[in-house]
This record gives sequence, C-alpha cells and structure tokens, in this order.
Amino acid sequence: MAGRNLVYELYERRLAAQIESGRVPGHVGVILDGNRRWARTRGFGTAQGHKRGADKIEEFLGWAEAAGVRVVTLWLLSTDNLARDPAELSSLLDIIAHAVGELASTGRWHLRLVGAVDLLPAPVAERLRAAVALGEDAPRGAAGGSDAAGPGAGGAAERADARMQVNVAIGYGGRQEIADAVRDLLRERADAGDSLEDVAATLSEEDITDHLYTKGQPDPDLVIRTSGEQRLSGFLLWQTVHSEFYFCEVNWPAFRRVDFLRALRDYAGRQRRLGR
Repeated sequence: MAGRNLVYELYERRLAAQIESGRVPGHVGVILDGNRRWARTRGFGTAQGHKRGADKIEEFLGWAEAAGVRVVTLWLLSTDNLARDPAELSSLLDIIAHAVGELASTGRWHLRLVGAVDLLPAPVAERLRAAVALGEDAPRGAAGGSDAAGPGAGGAAERADARMQVNVAIGYGGRQEIADAVRDLLRERADAGDSLEDVAATLSEEDITDHLYTKGQPDPDLVIRTSGEQRLSGFLLWQTVHSEFYFCEVNWPAFRRVDFLRALRDYAGRQRRLGR
C-alpha cells in the first residue's frame, strides 16, 4: 500500500508540474454528480452517498484554491431535484444545509447562494441564508493568498475580499435563472417608468447578464461534470456559451485531486477561440 501511495503522489506531482500557472481557469463550475451511484456500488443507502459527496466539497475547494482558481460554482441541487421522493429530498436538503454551514463557519471562502432559494422549504432557505450571512462574520481561515481572487472575480466588495468566491447553486435551474433575470429586469424598468416598448427597443445581452444570479462575476472557463454523464442538464446555460467542458467517469464522492489536475491539464492544452 505504501508503494502504491508513493506512485500516486509522484504522478500527482507530475500532473501539477505540467499545468502552467497562466493557464489555470479563473472560474470553474462543477456538476457534483454520482452520489447515489457511488452509494449503490458499495451497498450503502442514498443518504450515505449524499453525505460522502458533501464531505468531498471542502477538500475540493482546497485543491481549487491552491491551483489559483478565483471562482468556483458548485451545483448542489437542481430545480428538477425538488421533485424527488420527499424522504430522500428532506435528507438531502438537511445534508446540503449542514455542508454550507460548515463551509461558512471556516471563513475561508466568500460564499454566495445561487438559485431560486425561495423554492426551497422555508426553514431550509432560512438556514442557508443565515449560514452565508454568518460566514461573512466568521474569522478568516487559511486563504490561498492575496491573488486567490483577482479582477473580475465579483462585485466591488468581493474584489476587495481576497478569498476565493464560492457559489453554492441550490434550487438552481438554467431556465429558471434566465426567467428570473428577465422578470427582475422588467420590474426594474417598470419602476423606472419605462414602457414594454421601451424595454424591447433597448434590451441587450448585457441587460440579461446584469440580472443573473452570478451577476458581477466572470463566466466559467471550465465546467467539470463527474459520473460519466456528458450533458449540462441546464447548468449555467447563459454563462457557459464559451466554456470548456470536462467529463469525468468518477462519481463525485470518489473524485480525487489527481482527477482535478487531469481536468486542469486538459483545459490548459486547449485552444480557446471564444467564438472568434
């Protein structure tokens, strides 16, 4: 076993050495998929799979921070997931709320809730909002240095905060986000006295972008999905138009640093044309 660990460590170091610092994605989105499959293959219950998946999050954020990533978006619960069996959903929501609370208590990262949180049960939504709010007052943990968040990593307050920005997408759906953005834009323009014709005449892509859940942040450079599924399932539909995708066969609870480094190496080797 010791020999195997040594080989693994050497391979991990080799991978890390192959990634140039200037080629690290600034914003990484992650679809944390495969908790239930991981549990089934080991004879565990569904809740154990979700718990192990939640336990992986802090470890992953440490890898991302060390690599120089400035923003991470974690998709923890989709709007489609809200239709799951009530018993499973209740357990999953409790696990997610606890995980967010644990992340916030470290003070290590700047957390933002991303999604239609009002669609969640009121007690869960309140737990999540309270955890994120308290996280801003928590003692700062071991951050990745002053360049862990750079220009474009968020709004003015977030740019002044050197911590890595972590978006926790809960009750999130890409179509829901776009619909909410348009709804907020129309309300804002109506409050300003603009007619529907005025809005239609001047509406731009930037207007929509400025009303998304992730407003003020750069679009994802890289999106990672675990468990072998090769689709976005509605994740950051508006923001991923120029993103690179990396699909990994490993289920999320078994995701290792070497898997993350492979994704970074793959990204670094691509030629990003950004539509040009």
